[in-house]
Amino acid sequence: MYNRSSGFLLIEFHQSRAIQNTFFSLLLLTYCTTLIGNVLIIILTWRSHHLHNPMYFFLVNLSFLEIWITTTISPKLLSILAIGNRAISFWSCLLQCYIYFVLASVEFITLTIMSFDRYIAICYPLRYKSLMNSQLCLYLIIASWIGGILSTIAPTINVLSLSFCGPRILQHFFCDIEPLLKLACTDTSFINLLNFLLSSVTVLGSLICITISYIFIIKTLFKIPSGGDRWKSFSTCISHLLLVCMFYSGSVFMCLRFIKNSFVDFNKVAVVLNTIVTPLMNPFIYTLRNSQVKISVRRLIVYFTSRL
Repeated sequence: MYNRSSGFLLIEFHQSRAIQNTFFSLLLLTYCTTLIGNVLIIILTWRSHHLHNPMYFFLVNLSFLEIWITTTISPKLLSILAIGNRAISFWSCLLQCYIYFVLASVEFITLTIMSFDRYIAICYPLRYKSLMNSQLCLYLIIASWIGGILSTIAPTINVLSLSFCGPRILQHFFCDIEPLLKLACTDTSFINLLNFLLSSVTVLGSLICITISYIFIIKTLFKIPSGGDRWKSFSTCISHLLLVCMFYSGSVFMCLRFIKNSFVDFNKVAVVLNTIVTPLMNPFIYTLRNSQVKISVRRLIVYFTSRL
């Protein structure tokens, strides 16, 4: 058993220095692009009045989540790659773990809310504005944050009661809950069970709700006689579906982490997908496929150009 003040050591990358430098450059470029892209979406939605609708209100919340979920992981990973700074204090480790899972839980719920928004827009187009009013949208976002905080606070409190013993090395490049519990000297079966139940409710529950929403959406689309109108309605869902596929694919890799003797660390792949790849792709998915956002980008460029 050791003092918590000594903290932990995150696992280092055993590749050559040249590969680590290349990975550092790519990660730094990805991180900066992610921040710029998601901040741009927030600014565009704030300044463009024609984007003041429920879908972009939820997208702003999603972009805010993407900024912070990648910021939770990337800076520390960059310091490991650049100067080999693997040390992290107990409280910093616990905070990083808690923030990561809170943000991930809120993102699952937000994606579910966005599927509900698409369901109302396609199945009840005439009542869309009255049903998805600004007050309901605000309540839904607040509920997503409350749900994310409550779903992760109980396991975090239980981790505080644990005693830890050597070795101090966490088998991950960030403070994930699973390698952290492996360093505990006391029984962690209750925390493992609690984590499993809460994550199952969050991940599977949100996936079931999204699936049900799209079942009703598809049934409504088949009732539209014109193929052009059918595609036009469905095209409003494509960006959301792409994000759902990317984010939930990370959850699939987390499920595969129990496969033993695999040359792939599925847990690390899941973290890379959910905290680096998805936040990077979010701005591109919603800007490259959306004419309204393209118009807003042009207007913003013209605005700043005229100011110079």
